[in-house]
Amino acid sequence: MSVLYALRSGFGFLTTIPVGISMEGIKELMRHTYLFPVVGAVIGIILGGAGWLLAPLPPMIGAVLIIAFMYLLTGINHLDGLSDFGDGVTAHGTTEKKVNAMKDVALGAGGAAFCIITLMALYSALASMRPGTLPLALVAAEVGAKQSMVTVAAFGTKIHEGFGSMSIDSTEPVDFLIGLFFSAAVCVLALGISGLVSLMASVLSAFLVLNIAKKNFGGVSGDVIGASNEIGRAVSLLAIAAGA
Repeated sequence: MSVLYALRSGFGFLTTIPVGISMEGIKELMRHTYLFPVVGAVIGIILGGAGWLLAPLPPMIGAVLIIAFMYLLTGINHLDGLSDFGDGVTAHGTTEKKVNAMKDVALGAGGAAFCIITLMALYSALASMRPGTLPLALVAAEVGAKQSMVTVAAFGTKIHEGFGSMSIDSTEPVDFLIGLFFSAAVCVLALGISGLVSLMASVLSAFLVLNIAKKNFGGVSGDVIGASNEIGRAVSLLAIAAGA
């Protein structure tokens, strides 16, 4: 029952679907972070359905509508994490100043640049993809994005308390491996070798984010985990589009 409770909480935490969420549910979810890619698969199927319905539209218009629906479905918490991550990385000074810049609620130029570049990458990949590939690519990308979050949580060191520290404290390398096995199976079923390559690209981007965070902040936070989701999704879609 705890796994089912964690899974339901995953939809409450990672989407805007009104399934109900509580602190107890979040704690349970953080003890089962390997379920993130499972939630990602469902999100991807929903987004893939939207992509299929929008296929008759011109690619550029369809791409914009898919992105809009994507954030309607998943919320912008992780995009906000990306902006905070960008502000922290581009801030000058000591580690403490960089961490404070990341925690600052005001949007800076660095955060805006990180978001704009990531959204441009997302748009470019979606607009250039073949209509027949797009729905399954959205499934693989969302799974890869959530596995990216598990990667950072499993191998990161917390820098302060919060939702991020809850997942970092509870996520072990075995959770990473369970999530990776599930993610690989879904991505291969969706797109074959191309899907597996996209997953590898997402996971590698997560390790890159992790390395950047360690150098700039001395560890990771919820913002860093959220940033890995956004970057992992965009990288996955770019990899698929490049091979399409």
